[in-house]
Amino acid sequence: MKKLFTGNEAAARGAWEAGVKFAAAYPGTPSTEILENLALYDEVQTEWAPNEKVAVESVAGASIAGVRSLACMKHVGLNVAADPMFTFAYLGVNGGSVILTADEPGMFSSQNEQDNRHYARAAKMPMFEPSDSQETKDMMINAFDLSEEYDVPVLFRMTTRVDHSKSIVNCEDRKDVPDKPYEKNIPKYCPMPAFTGDMQKKLYGNLEKLKDFSNHCKWNYIEDNHKKLGIIASGVAFRYAKEVFGNDASYLKIGFSHPLPMDLIKVFASKVETIYVLEENDPIMETEIKAAGVQCIGKDKFPQMGELLPERIRLAAFGKTQETIKPNPKAVVGRPPALCAGCPHRGFFYELSKLKNTMIFSDIGCYTLGALAPYNATDACICMGASISGGHGVSQALKLKNEDMNVVSVIGDSTFFHSGITSLLDASYNKSSYLTVILDNRITGMTGHQQNPGSGYDLKGNKAPISDIENICRAINITNIRTIDPNNLQEMKDALEWGIQCDGPAVIITRWPCALKRLSEEDKQEFPEVFTQKYHVDMDKCIGCKKCIGTGCPSLEFGRVEDRKMNITESCVGCGVCSQVCPVDAIIKG
Repeated sequence: MKKLFTGNEAAARGAWEAGVKFAAAYPGTPSTEILENLALYDEVQTEWAPNEKVAVESVAGASIAGVRSLACMKHVGLNVAADPMFTFAYLGVNGGSVILTADEPGMFSSQNEQDNRHYARAAKMPMFEPSDSQETKDMMINAFDLSEEYDVPVLFRMTTRVDHSKSIVNCEDRKDVPDKPYEKNIPKYCPMPAFTGDMQKKLYGNLEKLKDFSNHCKWNYIEDNHKKLGIIASGVAFRYAKEVFGNDASYLKIGFSHPLPMDLIKVFASKVETIYVLEENDPIMETEIKAAGVQCIGKDKFPQMGELLPERIRLAAFGKTQETIKPNPKAVVGRPPALCAGCPHRGFFYELSKLKNTMIFSDIGCYTLGALAPYNATDACICMGASISGGHGVSQALKLKNEDMNVVSVIGDSTFFHSGITSLLDASYNKSSYLTVILDNRITGMTGHQQNPGSGYDLKGNKAPISDIENICRAINITNIRTIDPNNLQEMKDALEWGIQCDGPAVIITRWPCALKRLSEEDKQEFPEVFTQKYHVDMDKCIGCKKCIGTGCPSLEFGRVEDRKMNITESCVGCGVCSQVCPVDAIIKG
C-alpha cells in the first residue's frame, strides 16, 4: 500500500510498523504532527507530557519495563530533555527506544537554530538522518531494531523541510514485536558511581561496534557518476545537492550519521578529485572528515546559517542562480504577524502597554507577539518558562541596585505547566516581589490546539483531570491572585495596577478561550457568550479618530467603506475590546 505522507506522518507510521506501544511528546513545530498521527493508531499509548524532560523520562521507563517507546520534540525541546537523555544512554534499553528531534534550519517558528547533531556526539548515541518520507519510515523501523541490538537509545534527527514535505511511502504491516520481560537489574538501571564506570565502558564499546555498522549499512552509500567532483551530504541537503549537480557529481549519501562511516568516506575520497561537504547548520561532518586527514570543502564555500536550499548551493558553487521572475517588493504589502481577531491576549496587551516604568519579560507562545506594534510591550524573552524566573532575576537585581521599576512576567497556560510552575515556586520561595500574568486561553494555542493538563482532555480526546492554575499558585504559597476576563479593559487595568503594587509575588490569571478554539461543552457552560456576537460601526457616530486601531485587531479597516471612517470586517468574533476604546461609542454590538 502506497500513501502520500509528510515526514511527520511517515515517522508515526514507521513507529507503528516497528511495534511501538508507548509514545510521549510536548508539542512544538515542526514535530507536533508526529504524535498527533501516532495517536490515530489504537495499538499505541500516546500522551502529551507537560514538557520534553518528562516525555523522555516516561519513555525511558516504558523501555525499562520492556516495550518499544518513542519521544518526540522540536530542537529546543531537546535542551529540556538532555538531562535524562544523557543518563538514559548510560543505562541502555530493554524495549527499543528512539528520541526524535525536529531541528529547524531557518528558524521559521523558533528562537534559535541549534544543530542537535551535537547531542549525538555528546551523549554518544547513534543517530539517523532521513532525507524524505520513505527514508523516515524505514529508518524509524531500523532505529528500534538497532536500539535493542546495541542496548542504547537512538537519536533520530529530522528537519523542517523533511517534517513537512510530502513524498510517496510504501506502507507495510505492523511488526509483531514481543514485549521484553522486566527483570530487576540494579547495576544496569541505577547510575550510581559504583556502576557508572561499567555503563560508560559499554557505551564506548557500542560506539566502536556501531562504526562497523555505519560503514556497511544501507543508509550510507556511494553513487558513482563523476570523477572530478564528489559530494558528501546528509539529510535533505542530499536531495538539494542532487537537484543542483545532477549526474555531474558523485555522491556519498549519509543517512546514519553518528558515528560517521569514516572508512567509506576514505574510499569515496579516493575516487574523486574534489569533495564538497553539504550539511545544514554546523560543520560537524566537515570537521570530523578533515580531522581524519581527508581534504574537503564545506562551510568556507557554502552557507552555515539557514536552510541549504538549492539556489543557495547553486549560488555558492557557480556564482549565479537560475533565471526566475523577479518580484517587485514595492508591490507587496507587508504583513507582519499579529494576534488573531478576538484573541484574548489583545485586551491584556492593550492595557499592559500603557504601564510606565515597567520591565516586561515574555515567554514563548502567541503572546510573544506582544513585542510588536502597536503594543511594543515586551523587553526580553528567552525560552519556555523563563519569563517568570527571568522576571524574578530582574526584580532581585533592581532591588540590589535600589532602582524603582515595576516588573511583569507574561506566560501562557501550557507554558506554565511546561516549566513555569518551578519558576514561580522559585519566586515564592525567595520572597520576590513582582507580577506574573498567566494567559489561560484554555488550550495550547501556538502549536495548533493540543490539549494540556488544564484543558480537561487528553491527546485522544478522552476526559482528563483538570489542573487548576489558581489552586497550583496557592499550593506554592502565592496569596496575591486574581482571575479575570481579559476582554474587560477596566477589569484588566485595575488588576494590573493592583498586581504591580502588591507586596510579594502576585499572579493575575486571564481566563478566556482562544479565538480559534473548538469549544468543549465545559467551555460553552463557562463562557456562554463567547463567539456568539459581532460588532459593527455606526457611520454617523464614527469620527475617524483611529483610536480603535491601537488595539491591533485585524478585523478593523480604515477608509474602506466611507472616507475617513472605520469598518469592521466579517472576521470579528465579538470580543468587544474595540468598542471599549472608542471615545464616541460608535462601535456597537449586533
